[in-house]
Amino acid sequence: MKREDHVMKENKISRRSFLKFGAAASAVGMLAAAPVAAQAAEADASTAADEENCLLDLFKKPKYIFLFIGDGMGTAQIQSARFYKGTVDNNGAVTEADLSFTSFPTVGSVTTYDSTSFCPDSASTATSIATGHKTESGVINMCPWTRDVPYETIAEKLHSQKGYKVGVISSVNIDHATPAAFYAHQNSRKNYYQIGVELANSGFEYFAGGEFQKVNGDGTGPNNHEVAAQAGYNVVTTQAGAAALAAGAGKTLIIAENLADGKAMNYAMDAAAGEWQLTDYVKKGIELLDNDKGFFLMTESGKIDWACHANDAAASIHDVLEMSNAVQAAVDFQNKHPNETLILVTADHETGGMAIGYKTTNYDTFLTNLTHQKMSYAKFDSTYVQGYIANKTPFETAMADVKANFGLTLPTDPAAASAGKLLLTDYEVENLRTAYERTLEVGSSSQSKMSQQDYELYGTYIPFSMAICHTINHKSGMDHTTYAHTGAMVNIYANGVGAENFGGVFDNTEIYHKLADLTKVQ
Repeated sequence: MKREDHVMKENKISRRSFLKFGAAASAVGMLAAAPVAAQAAEADASTAADEENCLLDLFKKPKYIFLFIGDGMGTAQIQSARFYKGTVDNNGAVTEADLSFTSFPTVGSVTTYDSTSFCPDSASTATSIATGHKTESGVINMCPWTRDVPYETIAEKLHSQKGYKVGVISSVNIDHATPAAFYAHQNSRKNYYQIGVELANSGFEYFAGGEFQKVNGDGTGPNNHEVAAQAGYNVVTTQAGAAALAAGAGKTLIIAENLADGKAMNYAMDAAAGEWQLTDYVKKGIELLDNDKGFFLMTESGKIDWACHANDAAASIHDVLEMSNAVQAAVDFQNKHPNETLILVTADHETGGMAIGYKTTNYDTFLTNLTHQKMSYAKFDSTYVQGYIANKTPFETAMADVKANFGLTLPTDPAAASAGKLLLTDYEVENLRTAYERTLEVGSSSQSKMSQQDYELYGTYIPFSMAICHTINHKSGMDHTTYAHTGAMVNIYANGVGAENFGGVFDNTEIYHKLADLTKVQ
């Protein structure tokens, strides 16, 4: 470790200890003064008692801890969901809706940079949240540079030191960087099979999410499902099987039955009626984890990040709304255990450089336009675009599907007069046509094989789908600056026992330290 890094770490620890001691000393001093105040004004005795009880709350330990991580969920992702829901629910009026967590009493702002970059990845940022340590992008719970010292996570410490049951949920792959950062220790986030083995060896009581990314490893040993089963897990791969699980079922791994792009769960806007989403897995987690000693449940809404990488504003909005529903399940539990529960909602980083506002809409937004988008870019790719490529479908024929699923309408369409703000201009038509022709020629491509112009226009995605998303975003008053992550700060929302510790501006490593202080883990 560099000397200046060591000094900075020591300064941070000293400052944290000082603040912790100061808060405790202040509270004790006030408690000591309470009887004097009561003697001076006997009529206020009940008020003094209430204040004393309030101060004692500072020393309570949360028994049930919910940590929600909206991967890639910056303030714009949250606000776009609030604005979308508000305007759609109120016939286009400029009205902001509340999400389940935006009214939490404590809000903080969190820096997200890692040892490598101000624009970090999920492995390093989730490591910061889970362990209180910075590391390199791409590294999971290992020290930076040498990558030879593992860091113990808050989940592992609560499990081993306090006897809490632990659950990990993700709407993407269960061995993806963010969920892995609570149970795995790898010098590369791409060590997927090894991460799956660590999942089985964690002993955590509940896992749920998308499929392992390299479930069979190199093919020479048992697959990740078998490894988990050998470690004593119920491995459940159907929704009916998941629904049948009840308290006392034992260690459980649920792989979602309905898998989509990348073997992850469906985007919320693509889920079929009755298909389990994030909320259902949180409810099942509560049912299986609830016990007298307490539990820690980390839930990641991972496809917010995936949507924003692809600049799909509508898909991002719907997944934020679904995460809000999942948080509400935790709030419902908290209402039954108000003096024992802490709920935290945050993000690992911001993705996409999302902006509410676009050049050609000036000072206006038209978010109701996004109601015309019926599916994510990924489902449009698999349902339609693959067929276009195989059959060399004419552009005008493809645009009929675009109209049906996004509302974007050609000027030559018989219904053009009623298309309103979704009527395409000649400029937009030519952009879509160019993207379509490139799609039929090369499809998606890697950045190294693309011109700068092509990458700026389409990223590494299907050009036609990107052009469609960009067009409906712009017509709605939305935009993005990147297909990657940004260095923007993210919010943290806190409610319940110890929530007051999470206000203000601080680094993401402090989330771990604040939780460790509250729960008294070492």
